[in-house]
Amino acid sequence: MATPSAAARKKLQRKFRLRGFTLKVDALEEAAAFLARFPDAEDDALDLLLDELDKEPRGGGGRCGVSGGHQRALGAAGGGFVRRATVPLRSNQESIPADYSSMEKLEIKQPYTGIGIRLARDKYFSKPAFDTVMTEDDNCEITSIQSLIGCTGRRWIMGVISQLEERQFYLEDLTGAVNTCGFPPLEDREASLSMLMGLDFFGGGVIAAEETVRLSTLEKKAMNDMFVILSDVWLDSSEPFSRDVQMCYLVEKTMEKLGVVLDGYDSVEAVPSLFVLMGNFCSRPCNLAFNSFEELRLKEHSRFLFIPGPEDAGPSKALPRCTLPKYLTEELQKHIPNAIFVSNPCRVKFYTQEIVFFQQDLLYRMRRSCLIPPTTEETSDPFEHLVATIIHQSHLCPLPLTVQPIIWNYDHCLRLYPTPHTIVLGDKSE
Repeated sequence: MATPSAAARKKLQRKFRLRGFTLKVDALEEAAAFLARFPDAEDDALDLLLDELDKEPRGGGGRCGVSGGHQRALGAAGGGFVRRATVPLRSNQESIPADYSSMEKLEIKQPYTGIGIRLARDKYFSKPAFDTVMTEDDNCEITSIQSLIGCTGRRWIMGVISQLEERQFYLEDLTGAVNTCGFPPLEDREASLSMLMGLDFFGGGVIAAEETVRLSTLEKKAMNDMFVILSDVWLDSSEPFSRDVQMCYLVEKTMEKLGVVLDGYDSVEAVPSLFVLMGNFCSRPCNLAFNSFEELRLKEHSRFLFIPGPEDAGPSKALPRCTLPKYLTEELQKHIPNAIFVSNPCRVKFYTQEIVFFQQDLLYRMRRSCLIPPTTEETSDPFEHLVATIIHQSHLCPLPLTVQPIIWNYDHCLRLYPTPHTIVLGDKSE
């Protein structure tokens, strides 16, 4: 029997460890010989072998050691092997790996810890302080995935779905039988604030109780205050493009409609206190026009917030996006002194209300990355499903790093805890 190469040994040991097995030397050689029979489909053959080993009885409560005596599993896998096109999320997984990279650990730990703290306060997912007679449906105490090894019966776990290898999805936590998937429960904003004991998670500093009362009084008087929010506002030059007449037409229409909006508000007595213009600001070139703002009274009494879109100029596509480069904004700043160029997402405090603005084609990306189709029992509106997802996950963009890179030092800018009063999402979907 040929001795497997170092790369093959490492691959086999890792695969078996992912399933909760430890390979002995003789078993390693037999597994390598088994895979050699399927040179064009090694991964599929190994998956099937592991599936057969999962059916073997395990003794004790720890990981199962595999020796060369598991001929039944080898024979069953070899006899029933066919190439499989897809592998679903496993429902019989007994152990989940802990040997992922430091970046993957960070990706799991940061959102996991915040939601875990919130979950521990929920009465349905926390262990009662005193022994009481409770049914399985009354109490759903969270169990770590590692402790599932050797357990029977129904357990509740919280984890992150990740793809550690091609076509294989795993449920991880920081350290089973999974037949139901759901979001973490919502926590009322007031309940969250009471637990934070004055800590400021939104940004802008802690406001004293006396100042909060004063702001609340002013807020009740500000009945005429309004925000005007526009998304995908193309502000490039309206000069014709030689190669794309249709794009030129769209830019001209955008500038024309923007002029109508600004002129309309410029003629009324109570002007909006804030205009929010969200990108993308450029249909093709990256220069901002300012001819629609030249003679407006609005520019003296209103603030203009410019939030970059995902395709606007900037050093990176990672979130959060930094402000528009100065070379694009300095000319516009001369014509609109109250223009404020901010990051994406952006947080605004309006008296006592907390508002989050985010420009991203989020619905499309979330639907493309969906592993389990959302239920239609409550609603079939995909946008409502999107709203439920980001609110329950307490994060504006709960997507894998392969789909949307995130600057981890600033991941807190994307979190929605405590839940803000308002979230404004500039999305291309209707």
